[in-house]
Amino acid sequence: MSTIPTLHDGAITLRPIHVRDARDIESLLLSNRAWLQPWEATNPQGTGRWDVKGSIRSLLSQAAKHQTLPFVILLEGRIVGQLTVSGMTYGAVSSATIGYWIAKDAAGHGVMTVATALAADHCLLSIGMHRIEICIRPENDKSLRIVEKLGFRYEGLRRRFIHIDGDWRDHVCFAVVREEVPNGVLHRWRAGHADPSLASVPEGDLVRARQSLTPQPRRDAGPPTG
Repeated sequence: MSTIPTLHDGAITLRPIHVRDARDIESLLLSNRAWLQPWEATNPQGTGRWDVKGSIRSLLSQAAKHQTLPFVILLEGRIVGQLTVSGMTYGAVSSATIGYWIAKDAAGHGVMTVATALAADHCLLSIGMHRIEICIRPENDKSLRIVEKLGFRYEGLRRRFIHIDGDWRDHVCFAVVREEVPNGVLHRWRAGHADPSLASVPEGDLVRARQSLTPQPRRDAGPPTG
């Protein structure tokens, strides 16, 4: 865990997740069930109860192998969500993916925008990774607003990419590379130099993604991925 830093910006903190956080996280997930359900990863194989403590242990195991950076998001010292940097690859690829979720009462105040920028900057500027990606459900307007504000580039539509809320769902994907943000994602946004138009999704991709939405019965809830 010593390799995972604690990152701060004002009242917002990203700190490494601990097994002892399981009770607070489970309580937050339950109280935000309706808010998070449309974006929850689900198990395509069948039923089963989601184990928060087991999930944290799995994240920590991956972190020990330098594959993942698992954080909790704190607002004024209170846990309000999770952010995970996953799929960390090195060498010729040097890339990672950011996923997240946040409680309803903390959403809409820029918390996740700052948290995402903090994580991206740590990966690009401190670890020396080259590319950071975020994949979002095309109907998730709040997450789309985050990549717009931070100036992530739209890179394409991934068909039936992740099993979410009971079915395989299309995602639209965005990325930033180190050369685009020599002073960091957060600095570029705060300086007013991030271009929201870079995250514009072509109407044709949105139409194709909407056409793929087929309601299915839910089977097994998993962790929200944003």
